Amino acid sequence: MAYKISDECVACGTCMGECPSGAISEGDIYKIDPNLCIDCGTCADACPMGAISPEE
Repeated sequence: MAYKISDECVACGTCMGECPSGAISEGDIYKIDPNLCIDCGTCADACPMGAISPEE
């Protein structure tokens, strides 16, 4: 199960630097490529806004 980034994202870049698989790309709201996401949760733990959660 991949993680997703919600509209709460402020594009601070914290998650991108923590992702071990390089699944996160920049933008107004960052995005996670579900094909690259290894479901480790590191990005969600690092996000200061709580904007990242498991895809349901």
